[in-house]
Formats: sequence, structure tokens, C-alpha cells
Amino acid sequence: MIAVTSPGFVLFAALLAGLWYACPPPRRWQLLLGANLLFYAVLCPAALPVLAGSSFLVWWCGRRTAKKPVFLAGLAAALLPLALLKYLPAALGWQGTLANALGIGYFTLQLVSYLCDVRRGRILPEEKYARLLCYASFFLSITQGPFNRYDALMPQLDRPTVWDTDRVWRGVQRSAWGYFKKLAVADRAAVVVDAVFANPAAFDRTQLLLGGVLFTVQLYADFSGYTDIVLGVGEVLGLHLPENFRQPFFADSVKDIWARWHISLSQWLRDYIYIPLGGSRCSKARKDGNLIITFLVSGLWHGAGLTYLVWGGLHGLCQAAENHLPPRRPGKFRHALRVAGTFCILAGAFVIFRASSLANAAELFKGILCNGGHAVFSNYWELGLTSLQEEILLYAGIAILLAVDAAHERGVSLRTKIAALPTPARWAVYEVCIFVFLFMGRFLGGGSFLYARY
Repeated sequence: MIAVTSPGFVLFAALLAGLWYACPPPRRWQLLLGANLLFYAVLCPAALPVLAGSSFLVWWCGRRTAKKPVFLAGLAAALLPLALLKYLPAALGWQGTLANALGIGYFTLQLVSYLCDVRRGRILPEEKYARLLCYASFFLSITQGPFNRYDALMPQLDRPTVWDTDRVWRGVQRSAWGYFKKLAVADRAAVVVDAVFANPAAFDRTQLLLGGVLFTVQLYADFSGYTDIVLGVGEVLGLHLPENFRQPFFADSVKDIWARWHISLSQWLRDYIYIPLGGSRCSKARKDGNLIITFLVSGLWHGAGLTYLVWGGLHGLCQAAENHLPPRRPGKFRHALRVAGTFCILAGAFVIFRASSLANAAELFKGILCNGGHAVFSNYWELGLTSLQEEILLYAGIAILLAVDAAHERGVSLRTKIAALPTPARWAVYEVCIFVFLFMGRFLGGGSFLYARY
């Protein structure tokens, strides 16, 4: 198995890195194509023909985008798998392998961006179908992003990148930090989140508040952890991939959230939905409408349920409302209040995002208002945790995550500072980090990444 959380992925990435630097640069894209197809075939073999077929149709149409009907046919070819395999089964209540095709939301939108960029004249149409398939199936991004642009990713595969020990080591460090986020924070938080959302009526308001907040932390640790893992592997290969997160818990507005959270999706929505609708170069009312439509599309991309549409609509409405607020007044205290308020909006909206239905979300919000009690720090077993140590490790992991983000928010690069230490001190830090990771990680949970379902 070569899922990203498995030891097989580490072996797979290490083997690919060895072959990568042994392979002549002009042939590396072919090596990567083989790795991409192997990776996807192992994880989701039934959907591989869909990926290959959609890519072929987009490639064919991309060479003829001067004709508008062909361009529209290409867009249909890119988006039809998403409609037929994600939204139609959800509408009809079907279940099955193809209804959960891995990464379908990612490779379809990447093909749309390629086709639109060709149509706009930003890039030339790709002459080789295999190279477009390599782009669409890129194994580091296909399951959860980040979204790549064709003109940013593919030229890197032809560059004569040489082995750089320092760069490779930085990549390994970043991947290790991603695994810590996933295994020590996200998977432990998931235990509490799953318990709370399964039966909100069984918990008091403090436990429900914790469950709601912990889902936001879980999703961030899970998704940004995956991003760190794959960006670290990319760094090992000498590939620069888009950053997807920038300390989102320090955002001081809903607009700022989307400059920090799932950045590559935000940029895709801006370039291919918001700007074509008219962007901000229109009346205030039209601009507000463009924002709301864009975030409704974002909600629809995440899933076909009403919870996703409401979540997207809330973010659109909040951003539209922010455009009509008076200018901000400076001050550290006011900034701290804005950060706290923004986090409350983020966590509250994510409760709806996570809920199985709007009724489930309403039950949780009602419980926060009405369910008495304050057992959140005492009755840990009610939250699914097996011991007090589990509870302490959960909070300790969150504290470490926030401390690192706070340092990065201040512009402090911890990897650079560690690298500047004398060799004995540097290796002492590495050993402590390894011990903390092994002590705090949940290695037997086998939890998949949350965003792999979108």
C-alpha cells in the first residue's frame, strides 16, 4: 500500500528520488508519469480509465481551443467525470468505487485551468498527450492538492536539478513535520470530533464546544500536514509546489482566512470563477453577488450536500459584509479581538461543514446553548479518549502546532534557526523531535486524510 500515511509511501518516495537523480532531466517527466500512474492505480484502479480518458479529451480539445464549441466540449470533458461520479451518485444515493473516485475534484479542476489558460493564450497547447496526463495525474497533488498550474509545474520537470544535500534534508524535515501534524494532532483530535458529532445530545455544552473547535484544528492539522508531506517530497525532488497554508488561525477577517487557507483553491476560484464573473470591477452589489456565487461554487466543489452549500454561502456572505464595514482602527488589542472573532466564524462554519446534515449541525448548536454541565476536562472517556494521558497529549500537540505557527507568523524560520546551530546542538534537537514524535503519534489508527474525499 502506498497511501501517504503508510510506510510504503516513504519507500516509494525514496525509490523515486533515487531514480530521479539517476535519470537524465529530459526523461524525468516520463519517470514521473510512470510513478503517477502506479500510485493512482494502486489507490484507485477503477478510476484510472476516467482520469486517462478525461485527460485525452482535454488534450485533444486544447489543441483546437480557437473554436469556441471545441473549447466548451473540452470543459465538458474535464467536468463531466465530476458531475457523473460525484454529484449524480450523491443525488441518487448511490454508493460504489467510482462514486468515490480518488482526487476527482483535483484533477478535473487542474484540467479546466489548463484548458482556460490555453484559450486565453497564457500557455501554448501541449503537443504530447502523455505530458498532459503527467500533469493531471501528478501523484503529490492528485489526492488533496495543492492545485498546480501547468506552466508552473511542467517546466520544472525539464530543468537539470542536481542533488543538494541541504535542500533534500530540508524536504525531509518538512515532511516529518507534516506527519507529526497528522499522526500526533489530527488523528487524536478525530477521536473526540467523531464522538461529539455522532450524538450531540449526549454531551454538555463544554464538550460540544470542544468538539466544534477541535474539528477546525483537526482539519487544519490533517490538511496542512498532508501539504507539508508532499511539499517536502517535492523539495527533495527539487520541485517547487504552491504553498497551501499560511497560519490561518491568525487571520483577522474572513477575507484573510482565504488568503491563508487552501490558498491554491482560493486562487483557482479567483482566476476561473470570480474574475470571469466580473470580479471587483463592477458595482458594489454585483461584486457582492460575485463573491457569494464564487463561494457557493467552493461549497459545491466540496460536496453535493446542503451543508457544503450553506458553509460556502456563509463565507461568501461574510466577505460581502466585510466590504461594507468602516475602515479598521489600528491597535494590538483590536487586532487580537478581530483574530478571535474570525476564528469563531471559522469554527462555527466548520461545524456545519462537518455535520452529517443541517439537522445534525442544529442539534450541536442547540446543545451548546442548552446542555448544562462542564465535564470537558474531567470525563475524558466520554469523548472517546482512553486515558488522561491521551487528553494531555492532545492538548500538548495542539500547543506545539500553535507555537510553531506563531513563530512563523512573526517571520521566524525554525528550520533555518535549527540549521544554524552547532552540530551537537542541532542533532540534540533532532533527537528530541524524533522522541516527541514517537511518543505522541498515533501509529495504529490508520486514519485517511480528510480532504481525500473532496
